[in-house]
Amino acid sequence: MTSPVIAAQRAREASHQLALATRATKDAALHAMADALLAREAEVLAANAEDVARAEEGGTPANIVDRLRLTPERLAGMAQGLREVAGLPDPVGEVVRGSTLANGLEMRQVRVPFGVVGMIYEARPNVTADAAGICLKSGNAVLLRGSSSARSSNEAIVAALRDAVAASGLDADAVQLVPGDTHDSVKELMRARGHVDVLIPRGGAGLIRSVVEESTVPVIETGVGNCHVYVDRAADLDKALAIVLNAKTQRTSVCNAAESLLVHAAVADEFLPRVVLALQDAGVTVHGDDAFCRYDGVVAATDDDWGTEYLSLDIAAAVVPDLDAAVRHIRRWSSQHTEAIMTEDLGAARRFTAAVDSAAVLVNASTRFTDGGELGFGAEIGISTQKLHARGPMGLPEMTSTKYVVTGDGHVRE
Repeated sequence: MTSPVIAAQRAREASHQLALATRATKDAALHAMADALLAREAEVLAANAEDVARAEEGGTPANIVDRLRLTPERLAGMAQGLREVAGLPDPVGEVVRGSTLANGLEMRQVRVPFGVVGMIYEARPNVTADAAGICLKSGNAVLLRGSSSARSSNEAIVAALRDAVAASGLDADAVQLVPGDTHDSVKELMRARGHVDVLIPRGGAGLIRSVVEESTVPVIETGVGNCHVYVDRAADLDKALAIVLNAKTQRTSVCNAAESLLVHAAVADEFLPRVVLALQDAGVTVHGDDAFCRYDGVVAATDDDWGTEYLSLDIAAAVVPDLDAAVRHIRRWSSQHTEAIMTEDLGAARRFTAAVDSAAVLVNASTRFTDGGELGFGAEIGISTQKLHARGPMGLPEMTSTKYVVTGDGHVRE
């Protein structure tokens, strides 16, 4: 079996070709990749059905099975994501800044690919196509290491993508599934410094912590989503109710789903009975403070609830005396992914967005919009909760570095 390091060496060779590829060539490859997914739908869905069956037989929680499951609609969405990436501007070669210096030297800082990107991720096989497409468009070769639970799905997807890449005249090794199912292969990838330029973990807290702590390859850290919705005293309560329901229930198994609800005391008497009933009607278990526990069916919340990314039909909920108290609660418990405020008070919105230190802060909008596709970036490679290089949804520009190109005319330094 090919080792991760050998796969990385092949990816390095492919990255040299990709770095010189024109936008037209890369876009043609992306459209071919989308076509290949649809043409091989039966093959991909059959492989996915094997993964889903194994997961269900093994007692995997329903929310994780949902992340794993592909449908014709989800597969069509993966293909559409690739086409949307093809329609986006090519970041490679973009001039970030430039000037002519006093001595006549022309200086430009331009975007360039990282080279070889490693992805370590759990379940969701749609990440396989998203990552491959974004890396190819940004000129990077990608090494994909999904979880063993999605192995059959990922093998079928990558086989289709590689054939499409090769048919487009590019090196198929620009897209590779990292060989091996054991943790040893993951460790080898994490320690392939010099062969892999950057690693991006995408999954639960345990996976991310393991990669950050054990890797010798530089890591762009994505994070879990303990996302909060705060309903201010000046909120339009009809809008707030619709947004809370959407943020919590539109899809529970994703990192931008709301996990905590905070309500200003001034509107609690009016809003709590409405929101508790609506959430419970949608199948959500409310884990509440004393104010929420006055309502039937609400479970008393513990500190564990305030810090939990449920990824299920559960939400932690509390009443706060004012906006500053909401901010303090968020600072203590948030994973710094996404927070939202519901308010018609512009001053309150400005204070909240300035005070909350998260990758995304939304005003009168669902947390579910923290998503590369929803924000117009095309399919995203992940949502970074760190503060170095990239933060928030990572699209094409975030998958590049820069170099300085300095042009002279016989210039020598005195």
